[in-house]
Amino acid sequence: MKNTIKITKMQGCGNDFVILDYDEFQKANLSMEELAKRLCDRHFGIGADGMIIPKKSEDKNIDIAWYFYNSDGTVAQMCGNGMRCFAKYVYDKGLVDKKEFSVMTGAGIIKPLLLDNGNVRVDMGIPILEDEKIPFKGERKLKALDETFEITPVSMGNPHCVILTENDPMKMALKYGATIEKHEYFPEKTNTEFVKIISKNEIDMRVFERGCGITLACGTGACASVVACVLNNLTEQKVKVNLLGGSVFVEWQGNSENPNKNIFLIGEANYSFVADYML
Repeated sequence: MKNTIKITKMQGCGNDFVILDYDEFQKANLSMEELAKRLCDRHFGIGADGMIIPKKSEDKNIDIAWYFYNSDGTVAQMCGNGMRCFAKYVYDKGLVDKKEFSVMTGAGIIKPLLLDNGNVRVDMGIPILEDEKIPFKGERKLKALDETFEITPVSMGNPHCVILTENDPMKMALKYGATIEKHEYFPEKTNTEFVKIISKNEIDMRVFERGCGITLACGTGACASVVACVLNNLTEQKVKVNLLGGSVFVEWQGNSENPNKNIFLIGEANYSFVADYML
């Protein structure tokens, strides 16, 4: 007899996720990697960019934790759009009893806040400009196919390669994203954002996500893109980021002289459906 598990489908700007409680995962009799690949498959499963499972925090000072898997079964340290969906899910389920709380992730402690207008504001922590996931020193150039790019690498707990362009960012992502994702400079692969400046307070961004490919939105990528724009003196510190699936707002009070400031991501989180799924 096949197992049936209860799942919830949610999305933020079209970046979509399957969310299920830990006891539902246990019914599946699959590893998390296998279950993520099964559920996220858009032809034979439900279809999603990732799978999220809430879990009890091992630290009594942290309210809750999560397991997060990309659609290809790999673990992701952090996901901004996923965090907004997760925050609404665990609050509505009563797994946390306050609208602002702490979540342990692979990127450290993240703090979401459910706003009265239905949006979720996530304190994404301090962007990292130098670590082992960002091996570039000095001149930061990367060759991919027929082009050499000047890049701004940023880690939001997960690696990002931001490329500022005057060309169509979608065409750029389609042409170069897969090559840059697996570039030798990035030992854990990378997310790649192609960014076009619209004004001092607005940008267009398209993303090729590590482990997913082209997606409709990427919250950590939106944050990394704004960091890159501010560092290059191209935008102000509060920016509307237009993604393929919608828009989010990013606020960062940091700059090149003082980058050690927390960055905030604000946007929607919406339910798609709740269902019993037969494996």
